[in-house]
Amino acid sequence: MRGVRRVTLLILLFCALAGAALLLPRLPEPWNPFAPIDLAGPTGPLTRHKLRGLARDPAACFAALAAAGIQATPLPDAEAGADCPLRATTRLPGPLDPARPLVTCPMAAAWTIYQRQVLDPAAQTHLGTGIARVRHLGTLSCRNVRGGTRRSEHASANAIDIAALRLDDGREVSVLRDWGRDTPAAAFLRDARDGACRIFAAVLGPERDAAHADHFHLDLGRWTACR
Repeated sequence: MRGVRRVTLLILLFCALAGAALLLPRLPEPWNPFAPIDLAGPTGPLTRHKLRGLARDPAACFAALAAAGIQATPLPDAEAGADCPLRATTRLPGPLDPARPLVTCPMAAAWTIYQRQVLDPAAQTHLGTGIARVRHLGTLSCRNVRGGTRRSEHASANAIDIAALRLDDGREVSVLRDWGRDTPAAAFLRDARDGACRIFAAVLGPERDAAHADHFHLDLGRWTACR
């Protein structure tokens, strides 16, 4: 009897694997764990996992950026300081202030998705205009997590802190000034934060603590958070 059960289970397992093999190639990229990430396509449940995985395959990362029309030149490996390695980094293009910050290739890929699929649509929805420039507080800082003993993702340029956004019509939306208010600017920031949580690993803002009252921290590290 046990032998019959084992054979039945093996047959069922074989059928399941065969069905999966036939189904996977037909799945859209965001749902297919084996398909290369498409930075110009829609996001899905595997997007964040694929972005993190690009750290293990820099060539695939830069190829994904090129396929999305992003000109990103790989930079030589370097050290920002003791235990602050810079691997597979590039200069992030686009309307940022300061311009062309240093980031890891996966962060550049994540930012490409974020800008196209979260920031720009949210600005149009809530504010009726596009985004001219994004003001950030930096990407690289060879230091530990504030109040901790482990290295910050900033130590390897695997993070960016967003403080404000200048709109095409001249208005500015500030995390410090506009977060938590009952205004279109605050609604935009809420969507910007929530959308970031679908793409980046850790997203920390004013609801996290006083240290993040004036910016959104976005990174692709090992830890997951959305606050």
